[in-house]
Amino acid sequence: MALPVRSVISGSIFLGDCCHARLYSFAAPSVLYRRTQYKASTTKMASANAQGRPKTIDSHLHIWASPQDVKSSLPCTTVSLQNQAADKYPYFPGQEPTLPGHLDFLLQCMEEASVEGALIVQPINHKFDHSLVTSVLKKHPTKFVGCCLANPAENGTGVKQLEDLILKDGYRAVRFNPYLWPSGQQMTNEVGKAMFSRAGELGVPVGFMCMKGLNLHISEITELCTEFPSTAVLLDHLAFCKPPLNDEEKLAFSELLKLSRFPQVYVKFSALFRVSRMSSPYLDLVPLLAEVVSNFGANRVMWGSDFPYVVPESGYKGAKEAACLIASQASLSSSEVEWIMGKTVMQLFQGQWLP
Repeated sequence: MALPVRSVISGSIFLGDCCHARLYSFAAPSVLYRRTQYKASTTKMASANAQGRPKTIDSHLHIWASPQDVKSSLPCTTVSLQNQAADKYPYFPGQEPTLPGHLDFLLQCMEEASVEGALIVQPINHKFDHSLVTSVLKKHPTKFVGCCLANPAENGTGVKQLEDLILKDGYRAVRFNPYLWPSGQQMTNEVGKAMFSRAGELGVPVGFMCMKGLNLHISEITELCTEFPSTAVLLDHLAFCKPPLNDEEKLAFSELLKLSRFPQVYVKFSALFRVSRMSSPYLDLVPLLAEVVSNFGANRVMWGSDFPYVVPESGYKGAKEAACLIASQASLSSSEVEWIMGKTVMQLFQGQWLP
């Protein structure tokens, strides 16, 4: 049953900063019902920052090469610096970025939005060349965690590449992009299962990008979760489920909620501009977040921005504020908001982003 959602009420009062604001207005008693499945985790895990504001951690963003990534003591044009950046950190042909996504820009955005850490997902722009993200992880080991991109090559070399990225370069998550699999094959083929299984053995979550719709991949995800229950799963961007308008979209969202039966599955409440049918602050996502939290528990939901794509949509800080507003309108408790905005991802990647 869908959790009743408090509508936007004119004159409602918000107290506190954005991410820890509470909406005070009258609501039906049923609205006050709270999920309890994460209480044990809440008791076990202390606040990320017991002496102050809980940390905000971004569970999904990207970076890519820009002129700022190339240090030069000689006068250079912007074009020549861009060429140098591309030479040092090659783009995959046809995937040259059109937005700035360099590290300095990201750090500036994070500082302005009071975001203390993030999970960097290897961008398709550099495909399987992880050198740029690896350099950033080495430069900022306490601020960033890396999510590498799985290589599903038929010869099976992707398994060894995955092991090297995790064991040698320190990546702590891996992304499965189903559209990189050889034509006619699925993520449940021999190579896919080998990588998914190995990720679980190494304690590394697997993220799924279902850009063309969850219905296309639900059987694969279900099979992998069933066969390898020790591998944690991250569903990027609400598994690309939009507020449903037809039976097909209702089925997709229903399948997303059903995945809550697998305790290893987490949902990223990320890239809100991709799944909303409205402009920022994306309030049509209020009932979706309420139902996701009702089914999964707040300790299996995590906010993500999808930087730098989010910048021209709502701005980086605006993305954080939108998520907090949606959570308030969904009548989530302050504790639940803390889980979504940082504690969930901090618990998943234990030992990172310590106070």
